[in-house]
Amino acid sequence: MPQPIPEGQHFTIKHSLLPGDYQMPSLQMASDHYSIGYMVSGSRRCITPTQTYTYHSGDVSMSSPYIYHRTVPEADTPYERFLIKFTPEFAAPFISHVGQHIFDELFRLKVCRFHTASQEKIKRMYVEMDEEYQKDTPYKEFILQGMLFRLLCTVWEERVIEETPAINPSPLTKPMTDAIYYIETHYNQNLTLAEAARTACLSEAYFSRQFRAQLGISFSEYVSNVRIHYAKVLLSQTKKSITEIALETGFCSGDYLCTQFKAKTGMTPSAFRKLSAS
Repeated sequence: MPQPIPEGQHFTIKHSLLPGDYQMPSLQMASDHYSIGYMVSGSRRCITPTQTYTYHSGDVSMSSPYIYHRTVPEADTPYERFLIKFTPEFAAPFISHVGQHIFDELFRLKVCRFHTASQEKIKRMYVEMDEEYQKDTPYKEFILQGMLFRLLCTVWEERVIEETPAINPSPLTKPMTDAIYYIETHYNQNLTLAEAARTACLSEAYFSRQFRAQLGISFSEYVSNVRIHYAKVLLSQTKKSITEIALETGFCSGDYLCTQFKAKTGMTPSAFRKLSAS
């Protein structure tokens, strides 16, 4: 379970620097707070029962109470972030003045992205809030409340509008979420349906049926999609060869990666690399 807000408080902020390969040890769920974080550096994949999504340096991520989640690294860049937690009561004046629909929509989005100027502005807000939080004054929560509301308004007004992550056909069960986490952390190995079924503590036949029912695609197709996703990360963020990327993402050869990549994206890995660099 995530660290709760200290008793008697309604707001916390923490600045963390973790290794790039940091992984949450288990599924976690907040019961007493919302959270809104700013990614200074790094790249993470977040797995929830309803969707899997990615956030990067410069992004703001949001999480509501009573939502199980677990994050895994997407790249080996150091994981640095600011994380704010606040109680529902703390946000009540914002909701009263700005509207419940805007507050709910922000946290439904899960991730908001921004142009460079807005990223710098939002980072400064987090730094200033962290500095204010360290002060020992009787009215700091009152000041921080206003700073939080300014942050929420800025995120809402300056976010780059884009498609939200796809929602799973139905909420994932705990065994299936464990299997997804296993895939996300072992995609570069020779994954088999049998291994994933054992992770979920289910028979192969039942696991296969449940996987398709809950994710809407087969186990093999999902694994292929995950591998293509991480291949895109390496193509856009490194100068590694196609063969090196293929071996690091679980494809048996560069040729096979090229075949699968073009089938799923409509372009070759080399073309994607050129496009991402432009």
